[in-house]
Amino acid sequence: MLTYLRLAWTWSRALAQYPASLAMLTAAQAAATAAELCAVLFVFGHTERLAGFTLHEALLVYGLAALAFSLADTLLGSVDRLGEHIRAGSFDVMLVRPVPALVQIATDGFSPRRLGKTVPSAAALGWALWELPIDWTPLRVAALPAFVVSGTVVCCSIWVIGACLQFAVVDAREVANSVTYGGQALTQYPLAVYGRDAARAFTFVVPLAFVSWQPALYLLDRPDPLGMGAWLRAAPPGVAVGLALLAAAVWRSGVRRYRSTGS
Repeated sequence: MLTYLRLAWTWSRALAQYPASLAMLTAAQAAATAAELCAVLFVFGHTERLAGFTLHEALLVYGLAALAFSLADTLLGSVDRLGEHIRAGSFDVMLVRPVPALVQIATDGFSPRRLGKTVPSAAALGWALWELPIDWTPLRVAALPAFVVSGTVVCCSIWVIGACLQFAVVDAREVANSVTYGGQALTQYPLAVYGRDAARAFTFVVPLAFVSWQPALYLLDRPDPLGMGAWLRAAPPGVAVGLALLAAAVWRSGVRRYRSTGS
């Protein structure tokens, strides 16, 4: 962890030498996320409810998803460039350094501009929490930060697992992005919109439902309109731990089976 912070700080200091450029890039990231938020507002400008959810309930789902994905993108978004490192031969160099290769890839080109995404995401979440009549029991108060952390871990784990596809197919970056960035777009709306089969797939196959959907149902204290078990609402932390262990195992397996390109 300390090594990660040192490398990230080094890249951040380098980018800070061009403050105007960094500020504009950060603003661009924030504007892009704000545009996604505007899309949600646009949809609810034409209907009072979507799959039984009001605007502020949908914003709760959006805020949880967008915040988790933006934090994961900041922390581990660079791992999807693994194929580039393999083709260039720079991954071989990382393997012989006394720093874990995953840390080096995650911090390669680290830029604090990605934090620009967290501002509108956190604002949407805060707005939803302010407007909704949530019964703030001590357990729900403790659950909120736990859900944000577990959602971030789930997203980071999926990012790593997706990146590991590039050990087998170097040009598989777009396939991985279809799950990561595509999953981000999907989880920004209540899963009830997509129907039961899609919701089950994103619960038991690619567990993105535990990023925003199940946490939102818990905070709102409402039944799952798709009829899935109420026990799933308490599962996000456990799913996050299990998926992180799986991602670590997949990464280690990929590194063990990696053969140098000879570049």
